[in-house]
Amino acid sequence: MAAAPRSTAFAALFDPTTFRHIERLGIGPGWRCWEVGAGSTSVVSWLAKRVGPTGRVLATATDTAPLAQAARPPVQVRTHDVAADAPPTEAFDLVHARLVLTHAPDPERALHSMIKALRPGGRLLVEEADPALQPLACPDEYGPEQELANRLRNGVRALLAERGADLAYGRVLPRLLRAAGLRQVEADAYFPLASPACAALETATVEQARADLVAAGLASHDDVERHLAHVAERAVDPATDPLVSAWARKP
Repeated sequence: MAAAPRSTAFAALFDPTTFRHIERLGIGPGWRCWEVGAGSTSVVSWLAKRVGPTGRVLATATDTAPLAQAARPPVQVRTHDVAADAPPTEAFDLVHARLVLTHAPDPERALHSMIKALRPGGRLLVEEADPALQPLACPDEYGPEQELANRLRNGVRALLAERGADLAYGRVLPRLLRAAGLRQVEADAYFPLASPACAALETATVEQARADLVAAGLASHDDVERHLAHVAERAVDPATDPLVSAWARKP
């Protein structure tokens, strides 16, 4: 797994959107926040600055090694599986999870665990990709480089579907939040089309999937090498999957 490059690319692509939503929810000094499934320190560190010394940020993940640098007040780092473990006993003003639920073995349990941890009036922000909403690496398919990129993206999506991933999960978040009894449900989607971070994420994702793509007969090693060269040379501008952000308030 190319975990570190992917985490860096996700932060570059999606942190501004995440921060905008959290600011809209009114975060301020003294807030108690739970960052669920934290894969890096970027969101955790940003939350810590917003809540200040009177606030609290609980950062949880099944692998907390990437969070070690953030483990100082007001941040507490804890090993925790949101889909299997009981929620923290604290009551939080904000619970946030990005790209967590679609990878959880029991996303329904994970979502209800997060909601249970909110105080009355607390805010939930959940952000998930929706690859089926826009499935192409290159929506502007004008040449062989773009055709190859889209063929490999289709292969990656086929591998994900075979593993049970819900490729249309992002769009159902508003319905799930309403069904869970939350109020003031809203959502939007962010869809980066071209940026250095898009290219970095594409490279890391294809490198990660290379062996499986070849083993499944979805691509050859030459296909992968040519595509990675196209990305490095900026012969293609790969897009990312749309990120759906949904937020709501607990009654």
